[in-house]
Amino acid sequence: MHGPASPGWLLVALCAASGAYCLLRMRSGVEEQRRAAGSEALMGFAMAAMAVPAAVFTPPAWAWPCYAAVFGVAALHSLRRARTSAHHLHHSVGSAAMVYMSVVMTLSPGSPGGHHHAHGGSGTPLLTGALLLYFAGYVLLTGARLVPAVAAPGGGGGGAGWGDRPELARACRLSMGMAMVAMLLTL
Repeated sequence: MHGPASPGWLLVALCAASGAYCLLRMRSGVEEQRRAAGSEALMGFAMAAMAVPAAVFTPPAWAWPCYAAVFGVAALHSLRRARTSAHHLHHSVGSAAMVYMSVVMTLSPGSPGGHHHAHGGSGTPLLTGALLLYFAGYVLLTGARLVPAVAAPGGGGGGAGWGDRPELARACRLSMGMAMVAMLLTL
């Protein structure tokens, strides 16, 4: 990211915290939640690594093709699983966005270390715009779903463990969606 390092560090903290919570969600008793949490933990930690300010750490040139390969496989895996759950389709779009950002960083002249150095116009404007629209819409929809229609008596969710709290999972997804918008804006 260009500009002061503070927004980059805030993005690192947000994505790392989301990844850490997703690891906690992997302890859920529901297999589908565990699988989704694993994908989201990978995304959260990878986004945190991508957001580290370039002044602190510049990834080696081989890191971006590795990111593209890992998230290409993740996108295909999520796409295959999308037949059973529409949320996996979102995972495919997120993984494809990570592939896109990694490819842009690989091909970006004068950008040896990552999207932190992107100075506009380095990505395909139409694809970047489409991804921005998708993730902005996702953030708005997920944020709206967090607003309770009617508060449950007694505070709700009392016996649920950390891995089985849908509102926390939505908040985690919301924060990663906002982080994706921020990262796409830097392309």
